[in-house]
Amino acid sequence: MLKRRKTIFVGLAVIVAVLAIAAAAAGPLMSRVEEPDYKVTMTDGAIEIRSYGPMIAAEAEVKGEREAAINEGFRLIAAYIFGANKPNAKIAMTAPVQQQSSQKIAMTAPVTQQTAGDSWTVRFIMPSNWTLETLPVPNDTRVTLKPVPAKRMLLIRFSGSASGSLIQTKTDLLRRYASDKMLATVGEPLLAFYNPPWTLPYFRRNEIMLELAAGG
Repeated sequence: MLKRRKTIFVGLAVIVAVLAIAAAAAGPLMSRVEEPDYKVTMTDGAIEIRSYGPMIAAEAEVKGEREAAINEGFRLIAAYIFGANKPNAKIAMTAPVQQQSSQKIAMTAPVTQQTAGDSWTVRFIMPSNWTLETLPVPNDTRVTLKPVPAKRMLLIRFSGSASGSLIQTKTDLLRRYASDKMLATVGEPLLAFYNPPWTLPYFRRNEIMLELAAGG
C-alpha cells in the first residue's frame, strides 16, 4: 500500500511539473504577435532608448484604479478588434497592451499609480497593414482611433507581476536614470504589458517608458 501511494504521489508530481512547464511556455508562445517596429539606439542593462515610427492606436479612457482600469480598457478594445465595429471586421491582436495615466502631474511630484478616481488611457497599437482610413469604425464610442507620431522612448524592462509597488519602484529608478544622464522627458509614464494574464510571473515581459523630449 505504501509503495502504491508513493507511485501515485510521484505520478501527480510529474503531472504538476508538466503543467507548470506548459503554463510557462504558453505565455511566450501566445505573445508571438506583431509588435510596434522600433530601433534600439542605446542599451544599459535593463534600460534602453528606442526610436519608434508613426503608429495608429485604438484606445479607451477608463476611470478607476490601475488594475481595474486596464481590465476594462482591454475588454473594450478587444471587443473592437474581434468584430464590434463596422463592418464586423476582425483585426489581428498585437502586443503590448499599453496603459498611461491621463492625469497631469508636475514633473517634480511623486507619481501615484493606484489612487481611486484616476483616469487611464488603455491602448492597442494597430497592425501595420492598416491605415487610419482603412480601419473599421468602432461600434462603441468609448473606443477611438488616434495617430501616434514618431517618438523616442527611454524604458526599463522587467519581469514579475506588475503590482503597484513594483511599477512605482521601476518608475522611480527610470526617472533617476533620466536625471543622472540629463535626459529630458515629457508626459506621464507609459506602461506596456506583453503577455496573457496566465503567464507565470517569471516569464512576463513588462516595460515602463518615458518619452524623451525633442533633442533630449
